[in-house]
Amino acid sequence: MTNLRIKLSLFLNYFVFAILLNSVGILIQKSINNYQVNEVEASSLEAFKDLSIALVSFLVGSFLPRIGYKKGMLIALALVFAGCIGMYYGNSFTSVRILFACVGVSFAVIKVSVYSMIGLVTNNDKEHKSLLTSIESFFMIGIATGFVVFPLFYSDTDPDAWLRIYLLLAALVAMSFFILLFSKFNVTYEVPGSNIRQDFTEMIKLMKRPLVLVFAIAAFMYVMMEQGIMSWLPTFNQKVLHLPEKTSVYMAVILMLSIALGRYISSLLVKKIAWLVILLACLIGAALMVLFVLPQTQHLQPVQINSLKDVPVIAYVFPLIGFFLAPIYPLINSFVLSATEKLFHSPMASLLVFFSAIGGTLGSRLVGYLFQNIGGQKAFYFSLIPMLALMVCLFFFYRIQTKSTIEEKAGKE
Repeated sequence: MTNLRIKLSLFLNYFVFAILLNSVGILIQKSINNYQVNEVEASSLEAFKDLSIALVSFLVGSFLPRIGYKKGMLIALALVFAGCIGMYYGNSFTSVRILFACVGVSFAVIKVSVYSMIGLVTNNDKEHKSLLTSIESFFMIGIATGFVVFPLFYSDTDPDAWLRIYLLLAALVAMSFFILLFSKFNVTYEVPGSNIRQDFTEMIKLMKRPLVLVFAIAAFMYVMMEQGIMSWLPTFNQKVLHLPEKTSVYMAVILMLSIALGRYISSLLVKKIAWLVILLACLIGAALMVLFVLPQTQHLQPVQINSLKDVPVIAYVFPLIGFFLAPIYPLINSFVLSATEKLFHSPMASLLVFFSAIGGTLGSRLVGYLFQNIGGQKAFYFSLIPMLALMVCLFFFYRIQTKSTIEEKAGKE
């Protein structure tokens, strides 16, 4: 029963941050339309978000177990509450940057806490993979909710009406804060070292492990690909598919829902099918989507959009790539965490978030550069490069797992 309450708290926090963190695609579009910044300037929002995540996650993993996961998450929620209020009253590109810096710092604490605690409330490798994938699936539902709710606040007569959503988000954060405040965390855990300096040293030592080095490349490549597509899909829909601003945001919901569905299904399949088979099939499916669907966007002519039935079919089909991308990140994360001693789950989670954040920043910046210089029709083709790199990483993961299994059997004999 105690673990059930903890899991509920983890799901709720992840849901709130899903809406805030992944509104960057909407805010990129709003910054271009409302604050008159160009594509490259707008792409800096990803850097404010992800570099904050990277810096804090690299530092927080070594001392978060000492201050306590609950206290850390409460501080994170208080900070992002202030960011939402600042966005509502600030109403400028600078306010957007500050908001994402607050969200990035807070999310680093939340994600390291969530990833660390999953290992404490699960009993085996399959249960770990299933819970982590389920939480990541719920994260995508939160993102989809954000893409549905944001346009509801748009107004043709009041260009600032959309800012009211930050009052709603601040209320959600406050609700999450008080639910967490009154939740009992009766989970025991150890800390990696005898002091913070030793904790940090132990985390750095983890980077020498072959498993971590391969993961660093895999996480970097995956998030670069996913965030590049996710953050720029509303702009792609508006500039390439010629959809109205509100419709372009609504259509991006398909990507989020397809990722949520893909993660939910994979959380069930991973108990019966080898994770390597699932991930290779997903990468091949995603590559085929890029190669066969994206060419259909060329030479599209603007048409009158009066309802969803007027939207080009391509706007419904391309976001389905999310179904194939969905299982990759949570399964790789779970594999790495499951292969690491529970004592080091917090510093390992810190490294996972760090490398993911760096990949997200570069992915969005790269797509922003490509949008501005070669056009949105060709920008998403870059995703084929990280897909190929991920296939190579998967075979290294498989070799590491096979070697570890052989060593365990030899040790028992």
